[in-house]
Amino acid sequence: MDLFSPVTELRGVGAARQKQLSKLHIETLYDLIAFFPRAYEDRTKLLSVAELEPGKPACFEAMVISRPQLSRVRRGMELVKLRVADETGRVDLVFFNQPYVKDQLQYGETYRFYGEVKDGYGYQMQNPAFEPLDKAGVVTGRIVPVYPLTAGVSNKLLGACVRQALEACIDSLPDILPQPVQERFCLCTARFAYETVHAPASFADLEQARRRLVFEEFFVFAAGLSCIRTRREQYHVSPMDTRCMEGFYRLLPFRLTGSQQAAIDDILRDLQKQHPMNRLVQGDVGSGKTMVAAAALFCAVQNGHQAALMAPTEILAEQHAQSLSKLFSPLGLEITLLTGSLTAAQKRTRKQEISDGKAQIIIGTHALFSQDVSFSDLSLVVCDEQHRFGVAQRAALSQKGQSPHLLVMSATPIPRTLSLIAYGDLDVSVISELPPGRLPVETFLIGEDKRSRLNGFIEKQCAAGHQVYIVCPAVEDPELESLKSAESWALALQQVVFPHRRVGLLHGKMKQAEKDAALGAFAKGETDILVATTVVEVGVDVPNATLMVIENADRFGLSQLHQLRGRVGRGSAQSYCVLVSGNRNEQTRKRLKALCATTDGFKIAEEDLALRGPGDFLGQRQHGLPLFKVADLQMDVQTLLEAQQAAGEAITGPEVLDRPEYAPLRKRVEALFAQSSLTLN
Repeated sequence: MDLFSPVTELRGVGAARQKQLSKLHIETLYDLIAFFPRAYEDRTKLLSVAELEPGKPACFEAMVISRPQLSRVRRGMELVKLRVADETGRVDLVFFNQPYVKDQLQYGETYRFYGEVKDGYGYQMQNPAFEPLDKAGVVTGRIVPVYPLTAGVSNKLLGACVRQALEACIDSLPDILPQPVQERFCLCTARFAYETVHAPASFADLEQARRRLVFEEFFVFAAGLSCIRTRREQYHVSPMDTRCMEGFYRLLPFRLTGSQQAAIDDILRDLQKQHPMNRLVQGDVGSGKTMVAAAALFCAVQNGHQAALMAPTEILAEQHAQSLSKLFSPLGLEITLLTGSLTAAQKRTRKQEISDGKAQIIIGTHALFSQDVSFSDLSLVVCDEQHRFGVAQRAALSQKGQSPHLLVMSATPIPRTLSLIAYGDLDVSVISELPPGRLPVETFLIGEDKRSRLNGFIEKQCAAGHQVYIVCPAVEDPELESLKSAESWALALQQVVFPHRRVGLLHGKMKQAEKDAALGAFAKGETDILVATTVVEVGVDVPNATLMVIENADRFGLSQLHQLRGRVGRGSAQSYCVLVSGNRNEQTRKRLKALCATTDGFKIAEEDLALRGPGDFLGQRQHGLPLFKVADLQMDVQTLLEAQQAAGEAITGPEVLDRPEYAPLRKRVEALFAQSSLTLN
């Protein structure tokens, strides 16, 4: 047997068991040894009965002081009850549907037990693990791994399969990390790591093994990104002349912020190089990223090339087309909008203009990069609001045009740790300032008891000629009566609360044309109050909207609340965000008050990461990124930095992985990136 032998070659694994294991994505022996525990039980410490604490698992020795009694409570339910004791106290044991225990636990004999004690009418332990003293160390006296499971697969069974797999193929396990890297960072061998993580002799050994596996995961990922970076740098493009930018600055009716100018300077330096730019401009909501993108588009067009801007929605694409047309109108630049709502004849005309080079700046959605759209000389692609635009999609863009420059605009501030993973293939510029004249949005947390005052405040904003967003967590009437639904709440507001105001509705179940119409009406000022779900999170700029009300705010993550808040404060008037929550949980209120205390999206993202974990930032479906089995993006920041540095130094190009000694590493990199449809060649 070798690493890639099927699990059916193991003893006790037939077709039925193989089917169960496949639900855990275990097909080969390597899958088994790389199926890591989710937790560990410390069965090494032996306590007395008096030291047992309710709710905490523990190991102890005790004598059986009552004869085990078997009883049938009801059909399908059998109980074995007995009492055990040591010199400090006694515990009642109950076993459910384990009638054989009656004969295994002998009156007057001493055993070791492991389980969680409950405090009711005296101490009780349900279904504890146990073993006689002459076999101590099999069940107790050791650190026991706890695996993620599925129906039909117990922890005991999975552990036995893993032990078989290790015994059969550990000798053939390659050590994919270069020896100098292992020595430099004091890492244990792969063999020690894989054996220890499944059967640790101590927690010190386990920590050593875990660090090696975390480093290995990050190194494999970073090696892949390093290959992608260096592969892109092998593409050659003509450097652009940036002296034209004085003409751009003269067009601006305002002065750029320092961080806007710094981001533009980064982009211009990239455009002067002989290989394509791959840059992320990460800015908080309302920080002026669009103007930075406009600078890049201007430079590309002034150098005689085409440039494309991709927006996530049609209506946002239309807004970009309008604002850029207004900005560039003195120069007569040709701006072409390509969206799905155009007629067939309009699409044909505009695709022809793109193909023959008449269209200079092309704006649209993902459809811009469909196969039937052919560019004449595409040199720059700007992806706006693309926090769901992943590694695979970015790599695919290099196939359009002659290796165009890529600029990704993210309006979702994420912690630096996550940026290294989500955007590890990109250089990063951060815009941290708000444009002059923008006032920070004032944020308040209120309960349901302040509803009448809130309604009065909404009316006051509307009476002043401003507009209001109201965001609900559900589309239709939810199961929980306390939750607001967009449909019913919009109806109630229109018919009862604000019958004299124009109330609009927007949610994800509406057809695209209906959503565009609702957003368009609000943008044009034809709607006073827009009741919406989170679909409004990525929307159009409405400078006249000054109030964002978020119902059941406790149902949203902090970063999402911050994104929603960013829909207001786009104009010169003071704007407000009101979080409505009846949740009295202390931790929940602390979280919401953290949002009230700051408008810094990066601080909020750090807080959100600490509270909720990375899943909401870096879901596989959102980013096309691999999931790390062992690594924790909060805990392992230093290891991530070390692994990225080591990979960047060791893997200087895809050709390095072609060397025989790197064959196992290449295999791991290709397997990891296959889920993102990336290739390293």
